[in-house]
Amino acid sequence: YLSTQALDTGKDKGLKFNNQTPKPVILPPETTPSTPYPNPIVEIPGFKNKYILSPIVEPTLPQSQPQSEPHSDPKSPIEIPIPNKNTITGNKIQAITQDDVLFKDIGDKGIIILNRPKALNALNLSMVEKIYPILKKWESSKRLVIIEGAGEKAFCAGGDVKSIVNTLKETENKILGETFFRKEYSLNYLIGTCKIPYVAIINGITMGGGVGLSVHGKYRIATEKTLFAMPETAIGLFPDVGGTYFLPRLKGKLGLYLGLTGDRLKGIDVLLAGIATHFVTSEKLPNLKQDLLMTEQSNVAEILNKYQSATWNEEFCLAPYMNKINTYFSSLSVEEIIESLKKDNSEWAKKTLKMLLKASPTSLKVTMFAIQKGSTLNLADCLKMEYRLACAALSKTSDFCEGVRALLIDKDQKPIWNPNSLEEVTDTYVNQQFTKLLEEKELQL
Repeated sequence: YLSTQALDTGKDKGLKFNNQTPKPVILPPETTPSTPYPNPIVEIPGFKNKYILSPIVEPTLPQSQPQSEPHSDPKSPIEIPIPNKNTITGNKIQAITQDDVLFKDIGDKGIIILNRPKALNALNLSMVEKIYPILKKWESSKRLVIIEGAGEKAFCAGGDVKSIVNTLKETENKILGETFFRKEYSLNYLIGTCKIPYVAIINGITMGGGVGLSVHGKYRIATEKTLFAMPETAIGLFPDVGGTYFLPRLKGKLGLYLGLTGDRLKGIDVLLAGIATHFVTSEKLPNLKQDLLMTEQSNVAEILNKYQSATWNEEFCLAPYMNKINTYFSSLSVEEIIESLKKDNSEWAKKTLKMLLKASPTSLKVTMFAIQKGSTLNLADCLKMEYRLACAALSKTSDFCEGVRALLIDKDQKPIWNPNSLEEVTDTYVNQQFTKLLEEKELQL
């Protein structure tokens, strides 16, 4: 979600999770399902050695839908029913312009451009409602979809939560929030089960809702400008948009650490963490996109590998601390994590402790429980769980409203959490946040 950190920078099948170091594998044909967690190309435990990366590899995890090979006639532009569209047909290319999202229909390929550069391409309900039907249509008529952000600063800095909170505080109406989260999570699921290659170019700030638009796709291209974070606990929420699915599938306790602290990763570290699948310098992106638009579906992996160097001597930025992360964040409670950090007098421990103590106590406990539960759930069930949690946060007196007020609206940076301490956040209170909704209110996927 759109965070102060972002603004400051540029102002179905249950899965078993283990922490064994995965071995590199060769990219499978494009018939492989699309949700790739974790990325097995890097070794994280211990981090004693510098990384030597093989050409990009692809993990094989079960997916709720099988991959298919749709065919379309590249000679005939696809008509997409969008009100007030402005269609430009020339050399068999259509551009369908909508203010906050641009869609380019190029033969059997499609491009989605998030087009709110002045707002760091923050995702709002209007954008979600436009992207979903186009992606759904393209899934059966295209061979490849690329999604990117307009401008140089951001792919997508998060969801437009200010509108949700302002509406909630002014009218006590939850409908906008419920609608946004329901449709956003449905889009996350569509991306995660997409039958064709989905390439997210995460050049620039990629946080919260922007992570949801990218991390569930088959290919995620990071650049030296990429800035990743899931900073929701700082605004009284939790890592949603499928965060409870992909975070516990990162190496060791890295996902829980990132989800609780909101710590940021930059550039190649996004690849080394297993969040991106490829790293390409931003100057190569125009040529990369051109080659992708000219290729056959089966050659996507080959093209992406061509643009990425085979080796680096880079070390993951958290490598020196992974042993501590794996130890401290294996604790059974947030309180135990904090006690371990307090006993560690290192600068890293002090920094980590500071991030945790700024966050909502409720968010910390809900996040820890949700990520633990998510490690054994499929993507659909994680998103359904997240929708219940999001609906529970839609209250004028919630930490979510207070966090957005303090960090994004008034910007006094002084949220007053309620409850205000971890001790006051009881297990009973946490469990209440996970209560199932009425059947007709549940997220339908």
